[in-house]
Amino acid sequence: MGEPGSTDPDGSRAATSVASDGAPAGGASVTSPHDATTPVVGQLSVVNRFLPLWIGVAMAAGIGLGRLVPRLNAALDHVQVAGTSLPIALGLLVMMYPVLAKVRYGEIDRVTADRRLLVPSLVLNWVVGPALMFALAWTFLADLPAYRTGLILVGLARCIAMVLIWNDLACGDDTAAAVLVAINSLFQIVAFAGLGYFYLKVLPSWLGLSTAAVHVSMWGIARSVLIFLGVPLAAGYLTRTLGERRRGRVWYERKFLPRIGPFALYGLLFTIVILFALQGSAITHRPGSVARIALPLLCYFAIMWGVAFVTGRALGLPYARTATLAFTAAGNNFELAIAVAIGTFGVTSGQALAGVVGPLIEVPALVGLVYVSLWARRRFYPADQEAPS
Repeated sequence: MGEPGSTDPDGSRAATSVASDGAPAGGASVTSPHDATTPVVGQLSVVNRFLPLWIGVAMAAGIGLGRLVPRLNAALDHVQVAGTSLPIALGLLVMMYPVLAKVRYGEIDRVTADRRLLVPSLVLNWVVGPALMFALAWTFLADLPAYRTGLILVGLARCIAMVLIWNDLACGDDTAAAVLVAINSLFQIVAFAGLGYFYLKVLPSWLGLSTAAVHVSMWGIARSVLIFLGVPLAAGYLTRTLGERRRGRVWYERKFLPRIGPFALYGLLFTIVILFALQGSAITHRPGSVARIALPLLCYFAIMWGVAFVTGRALGLPYARTATLAFTAAGNNFELAIAVAIGTFGVTSGQALAGVVGPLIEVPALVGLVYVSLWARRRFYPADQEAPS
C-alpha cells in the first residue's frame, strides 16, 4: 500500500489508513487489507478480531467487581469532572484521544471539492442517520425511555472510530474516509448539543410523544461534548500537527500512532468495567432489555449502509468512494455517545448502558457488511477488479 501519506495516481486512495487501535492498516492492525484470498476476519488484528470478546470479558469483570465492592458508586463520586467521577472522566478522555490523533486534519479540502461525495455524506450523517435512529428507538423501545434516549444519542454520534478499518477492509477510499471523519468530528462540536435537544425534547413534543421521563438540558449535553470531545479533539489536532512538523508523517503514523492506539481500547474497556460494576444487578436481572437494544442497532446498520451504497451508485461514484460513503454513514462514535450519556445522565443510567451495547453489536455487523460490500464490488463494479487497489 505504499508509504504513509502517499496517494495513487488518481488520488482516489491514500496509501495508509489508520485502524481503530491506532496502527497503520498495513501494519499491526491488518495483515493484508486488499488480499482477496485472505478472509476479512483474518485481516483484522487480534485486538480488533476479538473486540466483542474483550467487551464481554470487561462486562463480566465489571459485574464481578460490583458484587465485591457494593459501595463503589459512592467511592467514585468523591471527585468529579463535569458531574462525572474523575476516574471515569479520565477513562473517557483516554478512550477518545487516540481516535482523534489519527485524523488527517490537513486533507479536508481534498475531499470537500467532490460535492457528489461530501453533500450526500453530510445529509446521510446529520439528517438521515439521526432521524432513522429516532424512529427505530421509538419503534422498539417506546416503553423503555432510558434505553431509547441512549439509542438516540448513539444516532447523533457520527463515525470517527472503527469506520476507518471497515472502510479499508472493503477497499474504500482511505483519504476520503479520514477527511469525512475529521469533518464529522468538527461538526459534532457545533451540532451535537442542539440536535440532541431537538430529538429528545422538541421533536417528540411536536409528534405528541411522551417526554415526561426524559430530563435533559441542552447545556448538559453541550458541556459533555465540549469536555469529552472538545478536549481530545484539540489534543489530537495538536499532536498530529506538532508530531508531523517535528518528525514527519511516516514517523507519526508508523511509530507514534501504534504506541498510543491501544489506549483507546484500554479506555473503552475500563469504562465498561466501571459501568457494569455499577449496573451489574440491573443487567443480570433484565437480559431481555439488552437484547431489545441490540435489535434496532442491527436494523440501523443494515439500513444506513444499504441506503448510502445505493445513493453512491446512483450518483455515479466509483466503488471506492461509494464504499466510503456507505461505511461512514453506517458507523457511529459509540465512545462519544457513552461519554455524553455518562456525563449527562450518570454512569448507572440506562442511557449509558445503551451506548455500551453498541460496540458489542457493531463489530460483527460491520464485518458482515464488509463481505457484502466486496460482493457488491464484484457484482456492480466489474471494471474496478482490474484497477489497482
